[in-house]
Amino acid sequence: MNKIKSKAKSKSKPKPKPEYNFSLWNVWVATTLLKILLFPAYHSTDFDVHRNWLSIAKLLPLKEWYIEKTSQWTLDYPPFFAFFEWTLAQLVPKIVAEDGCIELTPKGEYGFLTIAFQRCTVILSEIVLFIALQWFINTSANLQEKKRNFVIACSIVLSPGLMIVDHIHFQYNGMLFGILVFSIVCAKLKKYLLCGFSFAVLICFKHIFLYVAPCYFVFLLSGYCLNQRPFTLSLLTSNPFKFVNWINLVKLGSVVLSIFAIAFGPFAYYGVLPQLFARLFPFSRGLTHAYWAPNIWAIYSFIDRVLIQLTLQVPGFHKLIEIIFQKTFQIDEVIQNSKALTKGLVGEVEFVILPDILPSYTFILTLFYQVMSLIPLFIQPTYERFLGSLSLCAWASFLFGWHVHEKAILLVIIPLSFIVAQDRKLLPCYQALTTSGYVSLFPLLYGSKEWLFKVLFTFVWCVVFHNSFNEVCQFSKTILYSKRMQVYILDRLNLLYVFAFVPVVLTISLIQLESGYFEILKKFQFLQLMIYSVYCAIGVISSWNWFTWLYFLDDTIWEPRD
Repeated sequence: MNKIKSKAKSKSKPKPKPEYNFSLWNVWVATTLLKILLFPAYHSTDFDVHRNWLSIAKLLPLKEWYIEKTSQWTLDYPPFFAFFEWTLAQLVPKIVAEDGCIELTPKGEYGFLTIAFQRCTVILSEIVLFIALQWFINTSANLQEKKRNFVIACSIVLSPGLMIVDHIHFQYNGMLFGILVFSIVCAKLKKYLLCGFSFAVLICFKHIFLYVAPCYFVFLLSGYCLNQRPFTLSLLTSNPFKFVNWINLVKLGSVVLSIFAIAFGPFAYYGVLPQLFARLFPFSRGLTHAYWAPNIWAIYSFIDRVLIQLTLQVPGFHKLIEIIFQKTFQIDEVIQNSKALTKGLVGEVEFVILPDILPSYTFILTLFYQVMSLIPLFIQPTYERFLGSLSLCAWASFLFGWHVHEKAILLVIIPLSFIVAQDRKLLPCYQALTTSGYVSLFPLLYGSKEWLFKVLFTFVWCVVFHNSFNEVCQFSKTILYSKRMQVYILDRLNLLYVFAFVPVVLTISLIQLESGYFEILKKFQFLQLMIYSVYCAIGVISSWNWFTWLYFLDDTIWEPRD
């Protein structure tokens, strides 16, 4: 009997709860070892750009930083990044400086010591991203949220985009996105002053983040500087000054203006602000980059190329084009002008058949779609709406902006990663965007040595994190029975699109490998880039359409959940 009782007691004991480790320390160690192995890999001209900036900051006085032009790689980032380069320049060992790291020349000549030093600075600066994401994990309210946040954090620190762009191609995006994540966490915790402070610092590091500045402005204005909710027309007309919390407005304005004063004040003192802003905002670049970023203008350029071929190959087609566009085309001019679109030049781009796109057009389109996303945020300045508007502002600037680089897709993916787990309906958008966005970066690494790494790493990331988000995403309770079939069809179409990347990438890679043996394949080098750009643009645009639909028409997604 005693044995039976003891067995019953042992069975009744509660099982110990499983212990979870949500620290990013192990991830940082593992990825650092992998990044060290990539030291001898290919690096782009961006490496020499930053090497030249180190030399400028080290060898020249501050007043000459934005004037010096010995090299074509002139300093064209905001002051805080220039100060960051100055800090790194002070840490350059003598043996590395003599290796060619610190030298003002038209073209850098350096050895492996310089490569190792600069790649180490990227790895160490990326600690900012890990710290910000660890803080994001630690702010979780419960175990379930902590699991979701851990998946979000790991998907960012293991991002193929950061691995390709920072640790092979060479840039410092990890550190910059770390500051962005810090501001997002501040928005989540309603630390508005700290949010404004960190985002102002970020803009003074890299001005590309001005694309999402309207979202921060509206969020901080509506959430921190305005008093009464809800807004009504009678209250606005009676005494609009009561809506403004003037103390908070002064606090926020003082913080933001102080950051810009610290950043630009020294250059204003030396009277070089005009040269500084001329470097930050050059207007001599064309609509598209040498490799078309996967956006609206990639599709526009592709249609122009198709119309060119139809005009040249189909008899009488040019007469139909003349009727539609109300202008005459000479075949010789079409042949001559068609070559300019594929030369990869950075200057002015003129379309042959379709009307030319002016910078004002891109500005109006970008502003329109950004303003549309800001209206719900102004009315409902919640953390969830903030993330949605932040993603759409970045999306609009990427899709419709002037001279957009393919690397700017990271500015869309990172904010979207924070909101995708909010509702399962957002998962197809995320899957299509991340797959198309990361694959669109493949042409940055055109060598055969890096082919296996970029393809395998991206493939494993997609398999792991698409399934991980599928596990942690919150179930949607708003899908009606009549709509389930539509959602099912859209989900399957999305999977077909993602799976089709396998034959697309393999076909293009095979053409690249065989182009060295067959002369005729060398004529299709631009065709390979065009396939990447157009097919990835389909995913970026379709995911934007679906996300926009959910942002405006499904309010339940953007409500805070327990």
